[in-house]
Amino acid sequence: MKKAFLLILSFSLTSCAEMQQVIAQLPQTTTTAVDISSGLKEALNNGISKQVSKLTATDGFYKNAAVKILLPAELQKVDSGLRKIGMSSLADEGLKMLNRAAENAVKEATPIFISAIKNMTITDARGILMGNEMAATSYLQNSTSSALYTKFNPVVKNSFSKVGADQVWSNIITKYNSIPLVTKVNPDLNDYVTKQAMSGVFKMIAVEEKEIRTNINARTSTLLQRVFAIQDKK
Repeated sequence: MKKAFLLILSFSLTSCAEMQQVIAQLPQTTTTAVDISSGLKEALNNGISKQVSKLTATDGFYKNAAVKILLPAELQKVDSGLRKIGMSSLADEGLKMLNRAAENAVKEATPIFISAIKNMTITDARGILMGNEMAATSYLQNSTSSALYTKFNPVVKNSFSKVGADQVWSNIITKYNSIPLVTKVNPDLNDYVTKQAMSGVFKMIAVEEKEIRTNINARTSTLLQRVFAIQDKK
């Protein structure tokens, strides 16, 4: 009888251990999936509040080497041409105005990015969590760039007017085109600055995503700690 009891007890303990292993290997529950989605949205929102907001300050683009808007190839010859005839200060002001327009535009356009983050699905979140260090940023960029451009471009156009960039560049282009023997230019600066400003925003979101993924101390909430601990185990 004693042997039978020990046998039953041994079987029960073994069954409990096996059951725990099975439970540990079960697919994530809906609650966990929701947590993952919420955690990734929080990480991206942190990227906006901590990093993208820096771009809205004066010199947020202009003095940030990672996102500073430089002249496109077409305008580099304009810059060079003006400097050759002693108009370096005008060339410098033109470059600064491009960055000022972007700084002003991002300030008004940030809600667009926040809205885009809210559209992330639970299915998307599962794959993003286990992706590379820019998976969430890449998802946001790939899924929203077209719509963001449509909304962002008029904001940039308005920003050009607000910071006086349209007048500065009209003067620059007029001066350059009046130089004898040069090929006249008429660049679409709204398009260029829109794309560069968007690129800068995504770069700064990526900075925060990488920080949260690789630095445990950057996970400033219980949700972020719990969700990204799953990623750490991959």
